[in-house]
Amino acid sequence: MAAAGRALRAALPAGLWGRLAPLPGAPRRTAAHFSFQPDPAPSEYGQTQKMNLFQSITSALDNALAKDPTAVVFGEDVAFGGYGKFIVFNTPLCEQGIVGFGIGIAVTGATAIAEIQFADYIFPAFDQIVNEAAKYRYRSGDLFNCGSLTIRAPWGCVGHGALYHSQSPEAFFAHCPGIKVVIPRSPLQAKGLLLSCIEDKNPCIFFEPKILYRAAVEQVPVEPYNIPLSQAEVLQTGSDVTMVAWGTQVHVIKEVAAMAQEKLGVSCEVIDLRTILPWDTETVCKSVAKTGRLLISHEAPLTGGFASEISSTVQEECFLNLEAPIARVCGYDTPFPHIFEPFYIPDKWKCYDALRRMINY
Repeated sequence: MAAAGRALRAALPAGLWGRLAPLPGAPRRTAAHFSFQPDPAPSEYGQTQKMNLFQSITSALDNALAKDPTAVVFGEDVAFGGYGKFIVFNTPLCEQGIVGFGIGIAVTGATAIAEIQFADYIFPAFDQIVNEAAKYRYRSGDLFNCGSLTIRAPWGCVGHGALYHSQSPEAFFAHCPGIKVVIPRSPLQAKGLLLSCIEDKNPCIFFEPKILYRAAVEQVPVEPYNIPLSQAEVLQTGSDVTMVAWGTQVHVIKEVAAMAQEKLGVSCEVIDLRTILPWDTETVCKSVAKTGRLLISHEAPLTGGFASEISSTVQEECFLNLEAPIARVCGYDTPFPHIFEPFYIPDKWKCYDALRRMINY
């Protein structure tokens, strides 16, 4: 790399290199827009092992298959790991078929763990999820259900995914009673939440932040454990501003909280929502009643994003406690760009700027 740099410098006209080269000591853009800080290793679940996100998910699937003789894992390119071909198997590239097949398996009483290779391609299965899986119990008067269905899908931006490998479609499904929607922030959270989804008696969609598959590494229990669904987690207590996010964006707002404390002397309460549907209104509203300010951030576009639902609920429940308008820091109302991804994502600087405006309101 150094030799290539010297060759480029020699080939450029005099003076041009100085205009192109970064200033000494200037910050350089890295591949990720956040820094992952692992949670402390838990002690209550026994032996732990260093895992990244995809290893923790694989560990959860191993635990589920070992515990439940009816469990099957299927999707595009999932047939690895030495299980029998009737337990873990590949499917055709047909998302509506994958979910429809999963519904059928779950209706028989077996545990179905389906994978959609990217959340961007879950839309062909939208009718199966919204009109079949979510309504199966209701329309039969609880005679039948497909509650043992879990649908996994890689989700969110990754640095180079562009239009069709970067989307965050959680808000589409948050409008649908009858399913649960869960998004973890880390390997430790992913395993416990995924096992809870698999064991839950309602169809669950489990979105996996794909940028964290290898970027997030921490100590994860080897044995199975559960993290309750529909319970947000307060990661940092504070008194001036409540900040809410889920998935990758949790790590962004954690950095913003540190910046706010250092630069502004502002104390931030940081909440990981974890479950989008049904979401934990009590934890969020209790925090906002204390701080009087709320910032919500997600990668999905602003209009109709799940931040809108949180904002509406908090405005209804905490109106007299609010000291400033609720802030939403989200993606733009455009398709997800490729080379312009750094400008699209709601990075820490956008969040920090919104927080500063709230404080000065």
